[in-house]
Amino acid sequence: MIFGIDAMGGDHAPSAIIEGAVEAQGFIDPKDTILLIGDEELIRDHLSQYKYSKDKIQIKHASQVIDMHDQPTRAFSSKTDSSINVGFRMLKEGEIDSFASSGNTGVMLVGSYYEIGVVQGLLRPTTTALVPKENGGSAVLLDVGTNPDVKPDVLNQFAVLGSIYAESLLGIKNPRVALLNIGSEDKKGNILLQSTFPLLQENKEINFVGNIEGRDIFDDKTDVIVTDGYTGNIVLKQLEAFHDIMVKRHADDPFVKRMDFENFGATPVIGINKPVLIGHGISGVKAFKNMILSSKKLISADLKSKIREKLSQNIVL
Repeated sequence: MIFGIDAMGGDHAPSAIIEGAVEAQGFIDPKDTILLIGDEELIRDHLSQYKYSKDKIQIKHASQVIDMHDQPTRAFSSKTDSSINVGFRMLKEGEIDSFASSGNTGVMLVGSYYEIGVVQGLLRPTTTALVPKENGGSAVLLDVGTNPDVKPDVLNQFAVLGSIYAESLLGIKNPRVALLNIGSEDKKGNILLQSTFPLLQENKEINFVGNIEGRDIFDDKTDVIVTDGYTGNIVLKQLEAFHDIMVKRHADDPFVKRMDFENFGATPVIGINKPVLIGHGISGVKAFKNMILSSKKLISADLKSKIREKLSQNIVL
């Protein structure tokens, strides 16, 4: 496997990315390769500070950088030799097996849509986050920002995508699916949620257990939490804020530690034709190491084939 990593994306690029890659090399298979994409001279200069295997860490030069303030569509079309563009082209051509970046999220989504493409029959791809449960498990939360405005049929597909993710990457058999709402009753919520509920109830390919409230997300009531990207992003950022406050207060608690986004490294874009992962802009060394390890898991899970199988059965069309 070849893991493509944008060496120029994020607040701490390229130093944290390179150090994370050096740490990750000891956890990947001997035949696997980490490909750092970006300014070759700068990358080599940083790599010279570490001991690393040239078989495990290689470089692909890219002369341009897309920064966090660039307009996504314009930047993707104009900065054709940026580290993000080069990464997507290599992924599309099969030169790498996955591509990950902590750079401009909007540009990463543009590349995912237009270079890699959405699985045929899927209405929208989505991004996820893992929410820790108090009992030690995790629940899949989706969407977490990709689709702020959705329709009921999109949320119905998200439920299927979340179930596939939970089973393939978390090993949860017949995962329970819940709709995030302001009450547990069937008729609660706005028009979107009231219209989505019966679709999930009728969907035979998911184990729908009804609505859950925000206070339930840490309980073991569900394995997949379905919501729109607007709400999901607020929930995710609230969890991150809570974690940061607890760290500042020196809370030494395993549950709090499991809220640290750096444990996961990046979130996959689910529903596109090849593995793409998006990391937090403030990611540090630990996050980039785990981004690479998450890339390996995502490649092995082969979500695209499983999603295509469901779509081919006209289950969520």
